[in-house]
Amino acid sequence: MRFLRRSSAEQTATTESDTETGPAAAEHAPNHTPKKGKPTPKRREAEGKRRGPVPPPPKTQREAVKRARGNKDERRQAAKERRERMMQGDDRYLMPRDKGPVRAYVRDLVDTRRHLMGLFMPLVLIVFATTLAQNLVIQQYATLFCMVLLVMMVVEGTLLGRYVNKRVRAKYPDAKDRPFSLGWYAFTRAMQIRKLRVPRPRYTPKDIAKVA
Repeated sequence: MRFLRRSSAEQTATTESDTETGPAAAEHAPNHTPKKGKPTPKRREAEGKRRGPVPPPPKTQREAVKRARGNKDERRQAAKERRERMMQGDDRYLMPRDKGPVRAYVRDLVDTRRHLMGLFMPLVLIVFATTLAQNLVIQQYATLFCMVLLVMMVVEGTLLGRYVNKRVRAKYPDAKDRPFSLGWYAFTRAMQIRKLRVPRPRYTPKDIAKVA
């Protein structure tokens, strides 16, 4: 019954062929991932290489205070620069509600007109002052004046919203901003005192012809 058994020579040849073709077949397999040959670096080590070497700790209290003061000055200077860029109207530093050419155009339309809504902040001060007055007649006239002024501000804000939407649709027909959103944006900017508007106005009422 020896013919049912394989000879030792045949078994050795079969083992050697499997050893030679095994790694090669594994390398050419579609789902095989080759080894990198080195361990994956940790996140802390990778961030350290990107940021550069970590400075040594301060040796004295004076050095620590000096280093902290330097970092504080750098942060203050960076914040000042960001503030200035935002005041200039740079889109990279503006808030999301102020970004885009459409919002810049709305700001220009508002800044080239004089608005009664700009008296909103002084009106608040007047109302507060009248509450402190002991004269009933003064309180009545001040309240009536404030009510009339508020009604006029609402009417002016409505007309301003329509005007802004009409100009925006003519200049930017593909704009996706909603009419109420543009009207409210113009209304809130017109209510602010001119010197406190952010970004800083680029035009004055004298430059109304420049804003087409």
